[in-house]
This record gives sequence, C-alpha cells and structure tokens, in this order.
Amino acid sequence: MKSTVLIVDDQKSMRSALEGILQNQSYELFFASDGQEALEQAEKILPDIILLDVMMPNMDGFEVCQNLRANPILATVLLW
Repeated sequence: MKSTVLIVDDQKSMRSALEGILQNQSYELFFASDGQEALEQAEKILPDIILLDVMMPNMDGFEVCQNLRANPILATVLLW
C-alpha cells in the first residue's frame, strides 16, 4: 500500500521540485497551493504525511497546523 503525501506550497516551482524528488518513490502524491486548499484536500484524502510550507498568503502554515490539530480526524497526521 502506498503512503499518501500532501504537498502544500504556494510556489508552483517548490511543488514541482518536491514532486520530482518523490515521484519515483512509493508515494501517492497530492498537491495544494494554499492553506484552505490544504485543509480541504487533507479531509478528502486523509494523507499519511503533509509537507507544509510555513510562509503562504491568506493562511500560513502555522494556522493550517492549528486547524489540522483541531480536527479529530486529522489530528494525528504527520506534519513536516
């Protein structure tokens, strides 16, 4: 079974770079370009790990973390 990874970054180049690094591994990759999209994707796919940018417009990575930890379904997702 593949581990599910959600990559969250407002810069497309960073999302692409991480995809390039991880695409040949045994991961199922999903992407979000902002905090709100990250929360929506996380609820939908229930990732094993979230690679989360800190500096994003509208909702920074710290706020995303707070929202994830407040959600009982997502509270144990590994954040990096």
